[in-house]
Amino acid sequence: MRIHRGLLQQASEQGLISAQQVQPLWDFLAEHERHQAHEQPGFRATHILYYLGGMVAIGAMSLFMNLGWERFGGWGLFAIALAYGAAGLALTEYLLRRRQLQIPAGITATFVVVLTPLLVYGLQVGLGWWADEGRRLAYRDYHHRVDWRWLLMELATLVSGAVLLWRYRLPFLVMPVAVTLWYLSMDLTPFVFQAQDQSWALRQLVSLWFGLLVVLLAFWVDVRSRHQTRDYAFWLYLFGVISFWVGLSLQRSDSELSKFFYLCINLGLIAVGAMLSRRVFAVFGGLGVAGYLAHLAHVVFRDSLMFPFVLTLVGLGLAGLGILWQRHEARLSARLRSWLPGAVRELVERRG
Repeated sequence: MRIHRGLLQQASEQGLISAQQVQPLWDFLAEHERHQAHEQPGFRATHILYYLGGMVAIGAMSLFMNLGWERFGGWGLFAIALAYGAAGLALTEYLLRRRQLQIPAGITATFVVVLTPLLVYGLQVGLGWWADEGRRLAYRDYHHRVDWRWLLMELATLVSGAVLLWRYRLPFLVMPVAVTLWYLSMDLTPFVFQAQDQSWALRQLVSLWFGLLVVLLAFWVDVRSRHQTRDYAFWLYLFGVISFWVGLSLQRSDSELSKFFYLCINLGLIAVGAMLSRRVFAVFGGLGVAGYLAHLAHVVFRDSLMFPFVLTLVGLGLAGLGILWQRHEARLSARLRSWLPGAVRELVERRG
């Protein structure tokens, strides 16, 4: 809902508020908007610079580290990570307590969490805990190779993320937790199934079910934090939906019934996205629907002249349903929400 000064003036002319209330109310709304601009992430130049700088620093100590860092040895890597982490915590405290800048404070706190794998890796190497056959893995392999030996690093990262999230309550800290949970699910696969070489089919199933569990976790977090202005569930929804959708879309099936079921799941994702006001569901659900329609056009109805006409009618029919929904939206929405549990209904109404 967009509110401007002219709208308040019209409300006073209609007797809804007094003329004397227009200016104080406008000042209150303007101050609230300025506060939200600082508190809530958005596509603003300042926030773009915050996140760009933060991601460069985070990437420098994670994705972009090379083998040259191994020359420092285990204790050298441990000392570097410890020093960087201490500086990151001090900067987080300064930005949050002294400057009240929550977004950059969240980025620096996340930087500390991302340093945890390097800290634990250096400690393991320094103590000689890595077997000789495992030393062929360097720290840079952590982000692109699956191996059960990363488990201690991942568990430590989850602990540090949870501690800092409890300490600072900054939503961006959920991002490394979500990524680490995904890493953990991949690295646990060979450990749990007691096999060194796992097929892609098994990893796809792990990705699918892990994504579904993370989406359910995100929904639980969303419901629990429904009365707060900070969005703690965003990153969990993002990585959960990506993991689930990719695992689902990579499943192989020669059955048209299975492919139709895939379409229904993607339509369900779009519906969930509309209900929860979460675009990530709608985006990936839309990609899935487009993929199924492409399958119909190029495989099932490859030589059919009527398919484009039928598809056009379906599209127009959906647009017509949208018009009908708009006419009766208030009544239909109220009826649908009445079937939901109280906490979920509050979440939907707040998001809507």
